[in-house]
Amino acid sequence: MKIISYNVNGIRAALKKGFIDWLTAADPDVLCLQEIKAQEDQLDLTVFKAAGYKYNYWFSAQKKGYSGVAVLCKEKPNHIVFGTGIESMDFEGRNLRVDFDTVSIMSLYLPSGTNSDRLEFKFRFMNEFQVYVNELKKEIPNLIICGDYNICHEEIDIHNPKMKGVSGFLPEERAWLDAFIKNGFIDSFRIFNKESDHYSWWSYRANSRNNNKGWRIDYHLVTETLKDRLERAYILPDAKHSDHCPIVVELNK
Repeated sequence: MKIISYNVNGIRAALKKGFIDWLTAADPDVLCLQEIKAQEDQLDLTVFKAAGYKYNYWFSAQKKGYSGVAVLCKEKPNHIVFGTGIESMDFEGRNLRVDFDTVSIMSLYLPSGTNSDRLEFKFRFMNEFQVYVNELKKEIPNLIICGDYNICHEEIDIHNPKMKGVSGFLPEERAWLDAFIKNGFIDSFRIFNKESDHYSWWSYRANSRNNNKGWRIDYHLVTETLKDRLERAYILPDAKHSDHCPIVVELNK
């Protein structure tokens, strides 16, 4: 089972950059998207169905052109859950889950902390999300939370570890993510790759991507119950439809 997560920074813009050709070649069983920045009725869904994703689910922010997540599937899930029931989170379209027989897959878009108000919102979101996941794991032990966490976990995950005063690498954010992972999850990429210089997001400024001055802020966090099913996890930096790139995890069925 191949699962890809991709913050597309606007699905309509990505479609104009060859996204469907890339999707057909990448051929995941499940694709989790973040920051779709579109309402479902603004999209021609036939292009996704023609690419093999007959079952596609969209959870948009109420504010048009902002945030939003989606999940595209080749096979029909048993159950789809739009949102978390947490109003502030669901207003911005930040969480969508699909349940299959042996695994549930979630597309998550954590807020960035671009200013003091949004940073406060981010911390509140993270705390509420932790409570939500703690309860969810009691019901669904095999869970994969795919998405843009907007946090670098460790120094190896950022090109310049001295950037400690910047949201996304604040000690409090990193401590939260560290505790979240240690509460029953695995950072699937780090199971297979311990090396530096692997990133999933680059600023548009200062030629950052060409110089690989990036951040690894996108993750497949997999519950420990799925550890023995992990086969591969890797990053696809050559896909350039966004300031992020896709990340991949593969499980045996």
